[in-house]
Amino acid sequence: MPERLFVFDTTLRDGEQVPGCQLNSIEKIQVAKALEALGVDVIEAGFPVSSPGDFNSVVEISRAVTWPTICALTRAVEKDIDVAAESLKYAKRGRIHTGIGTSDYHIRYKFNSNQEEILERAIACVKYAKRYTEDVEFYAEDAGRTDNEYLARIVEAVIKAGATVVNIPDTTGYCLPDEYGAKIRYLMENVNAIDKAVLSTHCHNDLGMATANTIQGVLNGARQVEVTINGIGERAGNTSLEEVVMIFKSHKETDIVTNVNANRIYGLSRMVSSLMNMPVQPNKAIVGRNAFAHSSGIHQDGVLKHRESYEIIDPKDVGIDDNAIVLTARSGRAALKHRLQLLGTELEQDKLDVVYDDFLKLADRKKNITDDDVLMLVGKDRAAMQRIKLEYLQVTSGIGLKPVASICLLIAGERFEAAASGNGPVDAAIKAVKSIINRSMTIREFLIQAIDKGSDDMGKVHMQVEHNGNIYYGFSANTDIIAASAEAFIDAINKFVK
Repeated sequence: MPERLFVFDTTLRDGEQVPGCQLNSIEKIQVAKALEALGVDVIEAGFPVSSPGDFNSVVEISRAVTWPTICALTRAVEKDIDVAAESLKYAKRGRIHTGIGTSDYHIRYKFNSNQEEILERAIACVKYAKRYTEDVEFYAEDAGRTDNEYLARIVEAVIKAGATVVNIPDTTGYCLPDEYGAKIRYLMENVNAIDKAVLSTHCHNDLGMATANTIQGVLNGARQVEVTINGIGERAGNTSLEEVVMIFKSHKETDIVTNVNANRIYGLSRMVSSLMNMPVQPNKAIVGRNAFAHSSGIHQDGVLKHRESYEIIDPKDVGIDDNAIVLTARSGRAALKHRLQLLGTELEQDKLDVVYDDFLKLADRKKNITDDDVLMLVGKDRAAMQRIKLEYLQVTSGIGLKPVASICLLIAGERFEAAASGNGPVDAAIKAVKSIINRSMTIREFLIQAIDKGSDDMGKVHMQVEHNGNIYYGFSANTDIIAASAEAFIDAINKFVK
């Protein structure tokens, strides 16, 4: 009889902690609804006490989705738990996720405390959360570096206090797979009443072992996995949802199954990438652009003769349709709407009309329209509400010529024009913007990336701009890389110029 593995998605909490990837409430609801359609069991919607925005997101996500449990994160602090409980008041099924650091590093240097005091605080936070809901999850932060015997004492105590799920995070991504699996097995064998709670994995990818550690945790008894779409998260990221789901789908001999509708994975991956302005690396397992691409002649021949010679997953299983309708300048609204629906995006007719007009303009400039191109067009309306907008940009450059940029910005509806020269066309455009926005600004990071390939491709620009000691993130995509650079710079400026 197959055993059920619960999928706890933390894209909207841990995943959103990536610098520059913050979503507004409307975007979070869009992702939450897509996660519900995907079939995840739990959605960690935020850390309510951290900000009014996070609190509101948990409230609105609780209203918007029906089936998954909505989870709110707290520290082992009564006020955190009070605020989390308030944020979950509209949830059909709510869970409070509370806990404390348990490793010697956390006990000594973070809390300046001792093991007995931390044990008491762990018990107290679970009991306090239990006043609000039956479903309480406890996390033992940095469990990966916590002594197993002490960790077992903590786990046993919080289960006795009422915890229904106990999270064993490898917070720093330090554990080796065998080591993490052995830790889960130790708890399964040495904690009294372990059958009264579900053990959960929460692994980070600092050493590239998040997925391997998670799989070992499950094979040794954990029955919940805490994951994110595309493996996004702090530092090197979290365990990737799509990898874990497809590993167990591929290895049927494990007799472990999830509730995930795998054919929705690719569309949700692209949605999260687009909304968070975070590209998926081409060689990313399952959802990367090259995941099902074959360039070797031997591989191509083998796949054509029998797909399973070199592919252990059918691309259709994760929502990649080999026979997808190709979008061109001759495609109609129906084809565009169909592609957007496959990517998890529904548009009202008036908004579809606007996106379709932009689509036709882009299709006239590009031979091949990709899914990323389409999602970029949908995301353009986010820039429409900005206070500062680029009205036009003209650049003169060439061999033997000093690059000069002429620019016009609309600032709260008023036009401002300027011109500047620079070391190159992008530098000239940036200097022209700076001459109008007279602030102290320094570009700290400037990344240009092609979405697909070819000289007519859309280019993505990611930029970090420092102002008054703070870092602001800008993003744009355009077939004109100079325009994209100026737009990304303006996007960052809009974050601090009010």
